[in-house]
Order: sequence, then structure tokens, then C-alpha cells
Amino acid sequence: MSVLVWFKNDLRLQDNPVLREALGSATCLPVYCLDPAEFVPDRHGITACGERRITFLLESLVDLHASLQQLGSGLLVRIGSAERILPELCAQLGIDRVVSHYEHAPDEQALLRRVTAALPEGTRVTLQQSNALFALEDLPFTAEKLPQVFTRFRHQVEKYPPAIDALATPDRLPGWPAGALGLVAGVPCITDLGLSPVARETRSSLPYPGGETAAKQWLHDYLWRSQAIRHYKSTRNQLHGRYFSSKLSAALAHGCLSPRSIVLALRCHEERFGANESTYWLWFELLWREFFRLNLRLHGKQFFRLGGLHAGNPPTGHDQRFNKWRKAATGQPFIDACMTELNASGFLSNRARQIVASYLVYDLQQDWRLGAAWFQQQLIDYDVASNWGNWAYIAGVGHDPRGGRVFNVAKQVEQYDPEGRYVAIWSR
Repeated sequence: MSVLVWFKNDLRLQDNPVLREALGSATCLPVYCLDPAEFVPDRHGITACGERRITFLLESLVDLHASLQQLGSGLLVRIGSAERILPELCAQLGIDRVVSHYEHAPDEQALLRRVTAALPEGTRVTLQQSNALFALEDLPFTAEKLPQVFTRFRHQVEKYPPAIDALATPDRLPGWPAGALGLVAGVPCITDLGLSPVARETRSSLPYPGGETAAKQWLHDYLWRSQAIRHYKSTRNQLHGRYFSSKLSAALAHGCLSPRSIVLALRCHEERFGANESTYWLWFELLWREFFRLNLRLHGKQFFRLGGLHAGNPPTGHDQRFNKWRKAATGQPFIDACMTELNASGFLSNRARQIVASYLVYDLQQDWRLGAAWFQQQLIDYDVASNWGNWAYIAGVGHDPRGGRVFNVAKQVEQYDPEGRYVAIWSR
């Protein structure tokens, strides 16, 4: 049997159920599709993926290709839509089966359906739960009875904890199909996508490049070498620096690490050094990620509507105030510093994200979805569920039982940047 492994946001070897599906096959072709549609601006001038994120993605693909080569394989990266490329490869090479992971977002689910429909007759599709913290069947509730308040979700999961395990890295992979030997493996450059290279921002707090190798090194540094995890709860609301937060969001968003492998590494740390509030809080944040993912799977397109999950009535503005916000030109020094960091580095602390989101919605009275879309373009660690779920939460149309979060910028600055150090860094 010949298998095509369709990589998406699971760019790793360790704990990858999709790769496990290919181990017993006669041949295996790992493929990644770079869709140019991701870089076409919409009517607001916003693209689905910006240059910072695509740079991190390309780094991750280079690392994955090198790792696959060590297993006797390699990565075929094609520029174009998956619904065109994958059926063509299957027909050309006589592929029997396509393996990939389940999707939880509507656009990605629709793409999966289109790819499946376009495959040659007889080519089967096998899907795995690749990026989830828990297997759906192990949760203490059905998808339809998923708690709609995070605290209730957390309490049930912690009362009836699902099993968490991780798959080992394969020792070897089947080779490519014979007909694929003439295909060129490897990763294109950013210029091949019609985009300009971007230099690494030296002021950025994101401490590692793309790829499973770098992500594993950072996780080891955070848990074992620096042991910065020991003070995570007390520092996680800081704005700048190498160790104030886990910075694992980028690795998770691209699938360079799985949430299961992070939890298992965290448990090892706790066994050796003891659990504390900070080690618990990393688990807490991973539960938030899982909560948003499961709810996006349940609610689908409601996640992206102005009124969100509750048909709310948030501000609907779309004018020059939004343009000034995204260009870091509001005239509010702290807000402009945050937006400068986002635009220059593709990263922003969690506290800063909440403050600038609240400012856009409540101070500037703009449509929250514009901010969510701008974050989608700019963030290296963009995750569809976490990004849109958190924006809806701030706007009061998501899962916040208090109906939204309004941040007083002056009070936030007084608490988190009283000496103006952060503003000074991002005003140069």
C-alpha cells in the first residue's frame, strides 16, 4: 500500500499519530502544500498569513525535511492549493491512502471535504486526532454536552482526568513511491511565494526559530536548564523578556510540539522538583487552549460572527480608528508600543494582547473581528481557536460569563510598565 502523509499544522516527528499510520505501508510520501491564497489581501487589506508567520513556517518545514531525511524519507513541498495538488499526486503515483489529522475549524474542514471529493476513485482518507490534548472519547462528557464556561470544563476534566500519552519518534519511514523519485524534495524560499524576506527582530521576546528541533531545545531550557517554569504564575503577565512566559504557543500553533508531549515533560519536571502554582498554571493554560479548540469544533461559524455565540451587540465600527490602531498610530504611547511589537516581531505578550484588544473594542468602538483578523495576519503563533476565542471573550460575545473584559489602559500601564521601560523598547 502506498500512503501520502498530508502535513498541515503537525510539523513534527514525535507524538504524531498521522506518521504512525504510514509505518506499515510499502511506500510513504510526506507532502506539505503552501497555498498562495493565504497571502492575498481581503477587502480590508488583511491576509490570512503574514510574512513573520510564513518565515517561521518555512523554518519549521526545513527542519521537518531534514528530520524526515534521517528516517530515509523527505518532505515534498508544493506551492498551490491542496485540493489540486494532492489529487494530482495520488493519480500520478497510484496512492492508495491519504492520512492527515482532523480539523476543528470550518474553513479547514471545508478544505478537507474538497480534497476528499477530488481524490481518485479508490483512494481512501484516514484522519487522526493529532494536535489535541485529549482523545475525544476519553473526555468526561460528550461533544454536545461540552461545558460552556471554562471553570466548569476544567473542574470536570480534573475530576475525571483523561489519559495522556505520547507516541515515540519513528526509527524509520517507508521510502517514497518509485514514481516520485524524480520529484524535488525540499522547501522553497519566501521569495518563491512572492513575499519579501524579513530580518529577525532582535528586540523580540520569542526566543526560538521554527522547527521541532528548536522547540524541543526551548522546552528543555524552560523546564530544566533555566527552570523558568518555577515562577511562571508570578511573571506570566509581564510584557517583555526571555523567560517571563513559556513562549510555547508558536511551537503548538505549528505543531512543532504536541500538547501531550509538553504535559508529559511538565509531569517529569514536577516529579523531580515538585509541583507548585506555576507548574499548575502551565497546565491551566493548556486546558484553556483545549477548551477553545473543542468549542470551535462544536460551534463552527458562530465563532466568527459579530454577535458570537450569544447573538450579542458589540461595537460595529470600521473606520480610520482601526487603521491607526493596526499601524501603531493611535497616539496612546502604550498601545502604540504594543502594536509596534506585534507588527515588527509577530509576537506579543498575553497581557498586551488583552489590553490592545479591549482598547480597540471599547475605547475605539471597532468591530472585534477586525482586530482578530489583524492578529491572524501578524502573529507567528496564530491559532484559530485561541485567537478568535480570546477576541470574542474580550468583546463579550464568547465564553466569558461576565460579558466581556474592559481594561483601563492607564491602570494597566501603572501596574505593568510604571517606569515606561516597555514603551521605551518599542518606541525606538
